Amino acid sequence: MSTFNLDVTKEHCPMTFVKTKIELNKLQTGDVLNVKLTEGEPLQNVPRSATEQGFKVLSVKETDTPGIYNVEIEK
Repeated sequence: MSTFNLDVTKEHCPMTFVKTKIELNKLQTGDVLNVKLTEGEPLQNVPRSATEQGFKVLSVKETDTPGIYNVEIEK
């Protein structure tokens, strides 16, 4: 199992999940992608869409920067 990082804080929906899905598709089963995103639409849509696509959302945590979150997704 490997862990990878993706920063989509400068992206807007739907590109936040499009970029997340592209990265997830590159991973091996069991790998984890840490997605850094902003609150609001990205925080609502990325975890929900990942779950709908069959990925496992392991955690959603706010970072030390207010309004920025890390979403940990397992392929």
